[in-house]
Amino acid sequence: MLTPRQFLPYLPLLCAFSAVPAAAQDASGKVSLRQDGLHGYISYNTQQAPQKSNFNAGIGFYSAVWSLIDQPLAGFQIGLPGCWILPDNRDNKNHPLAPEGTLARTWKERGPTWDSVFQTVEGGLGYWAGNHFRYGGPKFSMNATPQCYDYEVGSPGWSFFYSDKSLPDNRLGIAQLSNRLLIPPDGLPFQDRKEGQFLGYSWLALPFTEAETGDLPTGDQSWTCFLNAFNFKGPIAFYVPQTWSKIGSLFKDPFLFGRGLDARSGIIGGGAIEINTVPRFVSQDSKGVVYSRIPKLHFPVDGDGKAVLVQDVTYYSKSALYDAVKQWRDAGKACSGKFSADGQWKPDLSTSPTRYDQESAPINDVDKVCLTRVFDGNRWGMEWFPNTVTKPGEFPEYFRQDGKNWIPIAKDAVPAETTLSTQSFKVSASGNNYVTPVSLAWTTPGPRSKTITVALADGSEVTYAWYRFIDQPVFQQYHWDARTRQRLQKLVEQVHSRWTIDKEYMQPPTAGSLVKLDPGLIVKPPKGMEVGYVPIVIGQRKGSGQR
Repeated sequence: MLTPRQFLPYLPLLCAFSAVPAAAQDASGKVSLRQDGLHGYISYNTQQAPQKSNFNAGIGFYSAVWSLIDQPLAGFQIGLPGCWILPDNRDNKNHPLAPEGTLARTWKERGPTWDSVFQTVEGGLGYWAGNHFRYGGPKFSMNATPQCYDYEVGSPGWSFFYSDKSLPDNRLGIAQLSNRLLIPPDGLPFQDRKEGQFLGYSWLALPFTEAETGDLPTGDQSWTCFLNAFNFKGPIAFYVPQTWSKIGSLFKDPFLFGRGLDARSGIIGGGAIEINTVPRFVSQDSKGVVYSRIPKLHFPVDGDGKAVLVQDVTYYSKSALYDAVKQWRDAGKACSGKFSADGQWKPDLSTSPTRYDQESAPINDVDKVCLTRVFDGNRWGMEWFPNTVTKPGEFPEYFRQDGKNWIPIAKDAVPAETTLSTQSFKVSASGNNYVTPVSLAWTTPGPRSKTITVALADGSEVTYAWYRFIDQPVFQQYHWDARTRQRLQKLVEQVHSRWTIDKEYMQPPTAGSLVKLDPGLIVKPPKGMEVGYVPIVIGQRKGSGQR
């Protein structure tokens, strides 16, 4: 074989017969599958809250629920519009919040304080590459990172889908609050989706427990997730405050006490669709031009090519619900759970420039196809323009390499010899079963009922058991005294009696309709366990309909 230097004298002669090197001709039509097909953030910003307004105790909004892809795909991860909540540590200018030995501390670009990767609540709607049971639609999950990304918490027992085993007892973080809704480790699926219906969800810092001093100083903020769907309304679970404070004790750094989400207000600056992992096929034509193809991505557009994806973004102060719950906890004055209008503020939304890339190279000209918009009514989404690349509501699927960049092109502009249009992306098979835990937190004192198994819309089967609220696994790592346990148990019993799933908590959406959660998730307490008991998922496995 000739080296490039040996080849040069023959180049003019070869060009007389062909303008394309033989290597390019040989490579045409050879297709490779890669995992770097699309990356970027389709985001919006929010107006800053009025100074000293204290609208930093929570956020809520309505996010569209739709099938982004035609079928469940392997190695595919895109988060639908969501948000990130960080503890407000802007007063700290130089002390590292990520201790030596944590994963985030290795990300030097986040120094000197590492405040952006210290702790986060970042749950919401999406498709995750680690999902074990895919069904084509998105799921909802309560994801958070309590300790500088050393581990994550996604449900009352498990992490972010990638492990079959439950979290170690000392890393459990979520307390199941609802006595009517199952929270599977693989996320909450939906049923009977009409493209573009909305799920409302809010995160509020609520004082279910009192602040603590002593060896583990801890604030009183339990970040609580509320949902508003067609068939379920109300709180589902909360992060136990010690989930955030124990990093100071573990790493023997007193500076970290009072710096976590147990004690600090939240910073919430907007939201985004996070495009993480998208497969692509790559091929080239006989001229050596490189083309690529990603899965077809759908958006729920109306007749004008507009896709409303987020609406009714609302920030909350403590007067929205925190103050009322504190009075309930301390003085026994019950509250309805409905968010007070006095504690709500709706910011103006604005769009952010969107940068898409493929193989770390920019994709140009997507803005000629679609752009992010703020529509009438302070609603955010995307708008499609008349173009020759895609139909309204479809993101570009085919691309051509143009120097160091990529540009979107129509399907019929791709040479047939690349064979890209005949390729099929791998449909995901079901993953491993989530293993039923047998550690002390799950068995001592353990459940008060036999196990029950139900089938879900994602093709899985979920097994659960009823635990007395205070006996559920997350609390067993803390040696609380009898008074603390009894006070929390009593408060939750009253919550179960008054905060039923048919009442309004969030304000209803200003437009559109609500999506249905999978009815298989909604359960009824057995006789004698109507209040003060919660259904804890202890396993999830492949059902008979799964591949």
